Order: sequence, then C-alpha cells, then structure tokens
Amino acid sequence: MTIARVELDVPVVGPFDYATGDTDVRVGALVAVPFGRRRQVGVVTALAESSPIGNSRLRFVERVLPVEPLTAETLSLAAFCADYYRHPLGQVLAITLPTLLRKPDYGKRVQAWEYRLAAAASDVKANIEPRATGQLRLLRALASGEVLDSVRARLIYAGAPRLLLEWVEKGWIEKRAVRAKSSLSGRLRPVVSVAVAPNTVPTLTDEQRQAVDVISETLGQFVPWLLHGVTGSGKTEVYLSLIERVAASGKQTLLLVPEINLTPQLEARVQDRFPDLEVVSLHSGLAERERLARWQQARAGDAAIVLGTRLAVFTPMPQLGLVIVDEEHDSSFKQAESLRYHARDIAVYVAKSANVPVVLGSATPSLETYANALSGRYRSASLTLRPVARAPTVEFIDVRKQHLDHGLSADALAAIGDCVGRGEQCLVYINRRGFAPVLLCRACGWMAQCQRCSARLTLHSRALKLRCHYCGHQELVHRACPDCGNQDLHGLGQGTQRIEEALRAQLAGARVLRVDSDSTRRRNAFAEMRNQIRSEQIDVLVGTQMLAKGHDFPKLTLVVILGADHALYSSDYRAAERLFQQLMQVAGRAGRADRPGRVLVQTEFPSHPVYKALARQAFADYAADLLAERRRSGFPPYVYQAVLRAEAHREDQMWSFLRTAAGKALSLTDADVTVYDCVPAPIFRVAGRYRGQLLVEAPNRVAMRYFLARWHPTLNTYKSSLVRWVIDVDPVEL
Repeated sequence: MTIARVELDVPVVGPFDYATGDTDVRVGALVAVPFGRRRQVGVVTALAESSPIGNSRLRFVERVLPVEPLTAETLSLAAFCADYYRHPLGQVLAITLPTLLRKPDYGKRVQAWEYRLAAAASDVKANIEPRATGQLRLLRALASGEVLDSVRARLIYAGAPRLLLEWVEKGWIEKRAVRAKSSLSGRLRPVVSVAVAPNTVPTLTDEQRQAVDVISETLGQFVPWLLHGVTGSGKTEVYLSLIERVAASGKQTLLLVPEINLTPQLEARVQDRFPDLEVVSLHSGLAERERLARWQQARAGDAAIVLGTRLAVFTPMPQLGLVIVDEEHDSSFKQAESLRYHARDIAVYVAKSANVPVVLGSATPSLETYANALSGRYRSASLTLRPVARAPTVEFIDVRKQHLDHGLSADALAAIGDCVGRGEQCLVYINRRGFAPVLLCRACGWMAQCQRCSARLTLHSRALKLRCHYCGHQELVHRACPDCGNQDLHGLGQGTQRIEEALRAQLAGARVLRVDSDSTRRRNAFAEMRNQIRSEQIDVLVGTQMLAKGHDFPKLTLVVILGADHALYSSDYRAAERLFQQLMQVAGRAGRADRPGRVLVQTEFPSHPVYKALARQAFADYAADLLAERRRSGFPPYVYQAVLRAEAHREDQMWSFLRTAAGKALSLTDADVTVYDCVPAPIFRVAGRYRGQLLVEAPNRVAMRYFLARWHPTLNTYKSSLVRWVIDVDPVEL
C-alpha cells in the first residue's frame, strides 16, 4: 500500500500519513483528506510504503484536486520558509495557494438549477401564511413569469433554498438543470482604468541607460542589485526597460510593490508599455476566482509579467528571468501575522533558486540592503539626477513660539494659499487619520481609553465616533465626561480630518481632498481620487503615508509636513531610519515636472540630524552615521534578531509562558546567542489580550538558525492552549 505524507493547514507540525487506496497520488498533489471531524486540503510532500502508526489505522485520501501538482521548486521554497521562519510547513503551503484551492470540493461539478411556477399562483398563495412576507415575495417573482436560479431566489428571500425544495416536492414549482458557465477564461485586464500616456517610450538618460546595461549583463545568473535612485529619477523606466529585455528572451518578470493602491496605476502603465504581453496583478483585493485565474496564468508561463504585493512572491513562474522589488525598504513587505516572512528577503531567495538577478529599488534603501551593497554582497547602480526637474528645496518652520491654528502655522497657511493661488497643487502630509488622537476633559484630565487595549480612542468627527485603531472597537462620542460630568470635551492633537476641516475653513473655494484609509475604504475609491488629482480637479491634498510613495502628480509643487516630531520620541531604534525614509519619500512628491518643488516641515527641533540630512537630501551621509551607530550599539544589520511574541487573556499566563521559554533558551545558548529579559510589548494589551515578548540575538544568520532549530521544538511542548505565541525572525518592530 502506498502512503501519502500530507502537510495540512493546521498549527501542528506534520506531515500526516494517509492511505491512498486506488487513488493515483503524486508528490506535490493537492488532496482532500479527513482531519478530525473536518475535511481539509493538504499537499503531498512524500510517498512511503509504510507508516509508523500502522497501515491498518490510516484514513484514506478522499480525492485528488484537479490541479497540476506543485513543482519541486514550490515545495523547496515552502520548506525554506517553514525552516527559516519557524512555521508549520502545512500552513506555509496553504498561504502560497489561492483560496479556492484550499477548499476540499474545488473542481467538483456543482449542478445549478432554475425554478419556475408549475401550479396556479392562487393555489400556492392559499397555503402561505399572510405574515410570511418573504415567501410571498418569492411567489410573486415566480408568478410574474420570472425563471429564478438559486442565487436570485436567495436575494429575494434568505430561506429560499429550503423553501424551493419543499415546493418542488409538493409539485407547486418545477426545476431544471442549467449548464454552469466557466469564469476562468479570457484575457485579464486592469479592473480600474487609470489615465496613462499613450504608447510612448521615453528616452533614457545616461544614468538610466548605464543602469539598464550593467544589470542586463547579469541576466541568466543570480546577482542581487541595489538600484539606488533619488525620488523622481526614473527607477520605473529602468524597470520597464529591463522587463522589455527579459520578455524578448521569452522569460517572465516578477515585480513586487509595497501597496495595493499602487498596483492598478502601475499595472496600467506596464500594460500600456507592453500591449502584446500578458500582464497580471496579484493582491488581496481580488475576488477568489480572479486571483486563481491569474495565478494559473503565471504558473502556466502565459503571464509575461506578474505584478503584485508581498504575497505574489510565492507565485510559481516556470520561466522566471528577473525579480524586481520596488521601494524595497517599505515595512509593508514584512507580514505582521501568521507566517511572518519578509517578501524582499524571500524575493532574493527566489531569484537565487532560479539563478536570475534581483533588483531592489529605492530612494532610501533599508540599512540592511545598503550595508550589503557597501560590503560588496550586492552590486549597486545609482540614479542621482531627475530627468525633468530639480530636487525640491526643503525649509523648516520652527513652531516652538508660534500659535498653531488646528496644527497649522501662519507660514504654512500662507504658503498653501500662495500655491493654490498660482493654480498649483499642494500636499499636506500628516500620518494620523481621524480628527484628533485624544478626546480630553480639561476639568479632571479624563481621556477616552479603549477598554480592550492599552491605547486611547481616536476621535472621528464626521461619524461622531471614537475608534480604536488597534482592535477596531468603536463607540459614540461622549456628551459629557464619565468621571466628572463636564460637557466641555476637547479633541487634543491633529488628524487628517481636523486638518481637512481647517483648510476648508481657511481657503475659501479651494478644492480639498482627504486621502487616508478611512476615505478609501470603498472599492476603487483611491483610483478615482488619483484620477481626480491628475485631471486637476483638486487643489489641496491632505493625506497619510498612502500618498508618500509611487505617485507622480505634475502640478504638485508644495509639500507641507506636520507632526513629524512624534517619531523622535519613539523607543524603537529604527524610528530615525523610518522617519528619514518617510520624509524623503513624501518630499519627493514635490516638483516632479517642470515646476520647482518646495517642502515645508513644521518642527520643534529644526537642528535635529534627521532634518539636517533631509535638507541636504544626503541619504549616503545619514545612512553612514546610522550604520556606525548601529555597529557601536550592536543592532541589525550587525546582529541577527528573533522575537518570541506571546499573548493571553490572563497576564500571569502570558508571563509564565515567556519565563518558561526564557529558561529553555538559556539552557540551550552558547556564547554566541544572547537572551534578553521578558518585557511587555509596546502596546501591552490589544483586544483584551496581554502581550509580552522575548528577544534573542546572534552574531550571524547561521548561529541564529541553529539556535532556533533547537529552541523552537521545546516551545511546542508547552501545553497551555490559552497562550498564543509566534517566533518573529528578523523583526522590523520591537
């Protein structure tokens, strides 16, 4: 008897053995199997002749899904991620698959039915209670001569599936089979139409041409490249020129971007440049069938270009010739839950496995990538000039002795007014959504606090609600202070809503648009806003980091930055690096065409090194200072870190687990690995769960992997199901 060793999407280390019986099973096949009282889809990772638990006790594989088995390359990638990020292989494999392929009944032919009235409507109505309004609505639809399918019937009356079966048995209605239509064929185009230039190929600058030439020389071999280009220097055009050369050789390109909101814009630009090539995008905003169809196109080699967010890094591409990671420094490439992988690092592994070059592009590279380029592990190509415009001038508004009107200084308001008066566009950047971060009672000092988190509720004035941006809890705004009864409550601090309202009041007639995660929740809302901006229907933008990267608005000449000082108070050693990257990115939105750009930063610390470096646009100098500081302090990229994160509804259970884990870690460590004390997480309580963490450090990746391989199994022996925990390898936040 052949035994299939199957990895399942469960938080338990597999594999699980199943008898195959008469079913033809191959390694890599997706199979439906019983697991407990459920049925699950798993991946066969090996075949054997016998099982340690005895062949007679095995359950059988129910069916093989009608999908080509996963390739050895896909299985190898999943095994690497499971080992490196200390995550069950079955869950890693499940993450890499489209949702539809995780359903046990995928590929089964489901018979659809249509229903029509077979008896007199009056006879049927006589048997329906007058108060059964849903049943009467369904009868009226059938009596009108309409032929209903199951979906339409359910929309009319939620209980239609059961009711229709009863009426069929009574002979009141009749049903007939209908042929199901396939939705997995046809050429896929961008869902959102984005205005782009007609088929034109810009002339490359000398720097761009040189970058394309040197990277092209390494096609067909694994070479990691850092493409370091200032904002507006034309990195995207370098990408497109490289893709053109790769496609000419019959190979595929994987292009990763950090934000889903950037995907339709870039997809339309790529499709316009290559109208004869199949371009597909993969991201979380796609419907299940649409994502599966695009995944299948990439896997079959039909898609020449795959454009996607971090999850697209797992897409199987048999003819892969190039991997590109745009804005490689962006923290959104790091998955924050479940399998905590970093898509940039996985992209390097994918390129190495396929023996192709990988291009990491950024105006402000992460210090890890930049250190690799300085050491020679990565090759580098630089774009130091903007093809059209000059770098914007950066000025600072010292607000220590100024009166601020809803967070805006008089100088900032004057500059915004002048910009709008010239018919140009302005971006007011503040990385806080909502109206105000705090609702305060000045009589007694009470502040609106989330009852489930160690965080304050944010005031959203238009919805008249207080919302927690950590757990999603929301409640109505208090009419009076719950402690002292004072009715004069104040919103303290500024958010995007407050700035938007202030600008509308100050700039009569100006067209103000707020762009944040609240205003873009509706499907395609961000694409519509982007088209409004490009068609010059907007004068002033108020936005968060959604507008900080990847956008090119020719008439935007002024950027005003508010609230940047908050990052200077952070205890995270990466805070200065992130702030500088953020400011450089958002400053780069100004003056990208033939009009000069200007950046105004409101701050209480105009002489801070971050702001001095921003004024000089001196990434290399500031990065060198940060790297020297990291080396002295013993922080990445000069050490490697892993964090054990734990949470529980009871604080004592969480601390008990972490202390037990720390004891086991100390018993395994040698001189190379440092185990720190257990500490609370920065936000100690989220959604009613207490959170803590334990940091371990090693001088190199080999030592860290060796330690985790011994430590991780000991953690799995902890029996309490009341504590959730995960090992976060190479964390980006502590």
